[in-house]
Amino acid sequence: MTYATLKRYLLIPLLTVAAILVSRNCVRAQSDNEGLDLSIELVDPKVLRVCADPRNLPFSNEKGEGFENKLAELFAAKLQKKIDYRYFPQATGFVRMTLGAHRCDVIMGFPQGDDLVQGTNPYYRTAYALISKQNSGLEDVKVLEDARLKGKHIGIVAGTPPATNMAANGLMVNAKPYPLMIDTRVDSSAEAMISDLNKGAIDAAILWGPMAGFYAKKANPPLHVTPLVNEKTGPQLVYRIGMGVRRADQNWKRLLNRLIQESQPEINKILFDYGVPLLDENNQPITAETATKSP
Repeated sequence: MTYATLKRYLLIPLLTVAAILVSRNCVRAQSDNEGLDLSIELVDPKVLRVCADPRNLPFSNEKGEGFENKLAELFAAKLQKKIDYRYFPQATGFVRMTLGAHRCDVIMGFPQGDDLVQGTNPYYRTAYALISKQNSGLEDVKVLEDARLKGKHIGIVAGTPPATNMAANGLMVNAKPYPLMIDTRVDSSAEAMISDLNKGAIDAAILWGPMAGFYAKKANPPLHVTPLVNEKTGPQLVYRIGMGVRRADQNWKRLLNRLIQESQPEINKILFDYGVPLLDENNQPITAETATKSP
């Protein structure tokens, strides 16, 4: 037997072993891609550990009354997991003290493009909105440059993007600012603003879409909500919202992406129930009839 023949015979078993190892690794990789092997990324793969604010409706609270609580329940049922919450006020340090500290594994709502976390695919798209009373003459105002807003007392959360648009249109002179950085366990700028609107202390209010829709729907009589999607200058007021995970958690992100895609009609129904003004990619309102489409 020549050296070349011997080498070939020795090489065949080695190639066979290598093929088996590659096959096993491919199977494992495929399992990971399907989100089935999360033991490295999650502290407890059997539990859906959610980072949440204890008092921040309509998003979440300790009683499980927010729409992000309902989304967590939906995903936990689909994953056949228990839910465990890690609550912290959604202010400075929220990500660092929750997701960053491995105390939980997902933030149920996070704006796309924020580099504090790794975002999933978005599951809804919405905008800051103008809120007014019925028959106030402001119901069909669609842009902040509308002359009907001149001289009006408008509530605005200080430091939010629409405040820049208000300043550019000379609306800050009579505006009533509400604090951005608060401890949600003891205060709510949104509730205070809506209360002032109902009492007549302000003529209109501008809030982030989910808050605007939620509190407008709760009011008696209900308030009118107009998403501000037609602003031509200033910062963007329309955002896509997904879920936030750690940058290293690739398999976990892929699993959440798959669940979002599969569950979009159920997600939309939950959001509709809370009055969230949903928008498609053309800034047109998503209705119950079109809600089965992805954002």
